[in-house]
Amino acid sequence: MTYPPRRNPPAPPVSAGPNRSEAPTVRSPLLRTLFEDVREGKPDAEEAFWRYVSETGAPLVEPDPEGEADHRLVTFVRREDPARPATHVLALVHTVTDKDRHAGDLAPHLMERVESTGVWAISHRLRTDHRASYQFHATCGTREDALRADRPSWRRVLDQAEPDPLNTGAPLPSRDGRNPASVLELPEAPDQSRVRRREDVDRGESLDTEVDGRRITVHLPPGHRPDAGPYALAVLLDGEMWGPVLGVGDIFDNLHADGEIPPTVAVLIDTMGRRMEDLACSAPFVDWLADTLLPWVEQEYGAGADAARTVVAGQSAGGLTAAFAAFRRPDRFGLALSQSGSFWWPDDDREGEWLTGQYAWAERRPVTLHLEVGRQEWMLLEENRRFRNILRARGYDVRYREFNGGHDYACWRGGLADGLAGLLGRP
Repeated sequence: MTYPPRRNPPAPPVSAGPNRSEAPTVRSPLLRTLFEDVREGKPDAEEAFWRYVSETGAPLVEPDPEGEADHRLVTFVRREDPARPATHVLALVHTVTDKDRHAGDLAPHLMERVESTGVWAISHRLRTDHRASYQFHATCGTREDALRADRPSWRRVLDQAEPDPLNTGAPLPSRDGRNPASVLELPEAPDQSRVRRREDVDRGESLDTEVDGRRITVHLPPGHRPDAGPYALAVLLDGEMWGPVLGVGDIFDNLHADGEIPPTVAVLIDTMGRRMEDLACSAPFVDWLADTLLPWVEQEYGAGADAARTVVAGQSAGGLTAAFAAFRRPDRFGLALSQSGSFWWPDDDREGEWLTGQYAWAERRPVTLHLEVGRQEWMLLEENRRFRNILRARGYDVRYREFNGGHDYACWRGGLADGLAGLLGRP
């Protein structure tokens, strides 16, 4: 195969099939070159293509066809498995695909098979700072079955989807028996060096226990002694994801090693099995955190006595709850880290964006908030902006940023590290 790709080679046709015109046209110059080489009968053309992908890594990242320096053409490729031939393949790019799934139309995310090859491909034009997890879902049924977008069908897709074996980056782990995801990171995506496990740092200790019948994980800073405090405290919601799946202890160890946060005890609370009960501005849950959990942490580990050095962090409904905890109990939580907070809540007959209204009209609390939201989060972006505007208008100390990604742990793990450093590492 010839590289770099030839100038203006013809577009590769896709394999024949019903309604193939509904799928997007593959625009990758590399794939156009592959098609031309196959058409000309060049020996081992497809094998040369796969060798190139193996050496450079997937997905393919090429210059923007519209000539914009801040965009790239990103082409996801999948190699047909002769032992499990597929009739249709969906590319699940986090949030990019979800938006169309919510609209009931997955057709734009069906990959095309380049004629006379085993190459499935789909291209997206993305900004150079984009980050997203992604997977493939191959099926051998009908097109109608492949495009079912109802919730039960979509859950089955997520249960079966697989990572990209040609992506050379570290995968994003999953839970509940699901496969890990691959991660797309374009050149200008925010740095995430804090999240990777490093061998040159001292390791803290992680302990699993229960408090008042609720499972929690405690991660202690290196050299921790209960009588050497007081320590700063970070309370993380959805602990069963951050602890055993994502290994958030590595983030804390890196932040400690680099001096970006003071010695901090992290407490990870299991909430994923009772989100509707705990994470919808629940006063009983927040009071339990403030009046039961924090006194226990203070007694056992010497952390949590100073609200100005206690941060509560969460994502989605957990992000909403983190901001609510600072509002309801500023005496215990002086810092809140909200990632992709569900500030639209509630969605029943009560007035929406309830917590934004509370911050707008109630007495200002002595708290600092760090907010972040993805520019691809069409269901959350404007609500987070309105919440930020209210906080600023009321004189709150608020740090706010938007990242180019979605409702995605691939983005949140880096944002968590940045938020912790920004809140706890203040002079």
